[in-house]
Amino acid sequence: MMRLGCQCQCKLPMSSSTSLPELPGLGFLVGLKLSHREFLASFGEYVRVKNGEIVIEEGAAQNNLYLILSGMLHVVTTAGNRSLLIATLGAGDSLGEVNLFDPASASASVIARSDCLIWRITNDQLKMFFAADPEAGLDLMQGLLRLSARRIRAMNAKLVDSEEKSSFHDFWKASE
Repeated sequence: MMRLGCQCQCKLPMSSSTSLPELPGLGFLVGLKLSHREFLASFGEYVRVKNGEIVIEEGAAQNNLYLILSGMLHVVTTAGNRSLLIATLGAGDSLGEVNLFDPASASASVIARSDCLIWRITNDQLKMFFAADPEAGLDLMQGLLRLSARRIRAMNAKLVDSEEKSSFHDFWKASE
């Protein structure tokens, strides 16, 4: 697998960046006005990622927020000697939100599974955006919080489902 190159402060290289006129209203940007998305786009960069490139490496410093515009990526982590697929992500999905609020090293790797177009902004660039347009910053934060709330609800539902399956398994095992 190849690592991604970049011109920002992150340590991972990023293939090639390109400029587009606006960010589409996808994912956490759904509630942002077009003018706010256009302004936000000027703080980050569009990056083309090739199949097999590593966008985020588990254990590495991670201070970027990413929005997937096209393509497919896998989120994987290592458990023992094997890799576990955590999620498959596509257009409208995002990465790195947690590190905006709780900076730490990456808890998983993210690998492109097709050619992708991703928009990336560093934490410092995001702070400059918030300072330059607090109203747009508030709208963006609300979008990120909605995304986080949806993810927490989904994880809670998976936990309940897993617990129900475990209880059912224990019931049948006890009756043998």
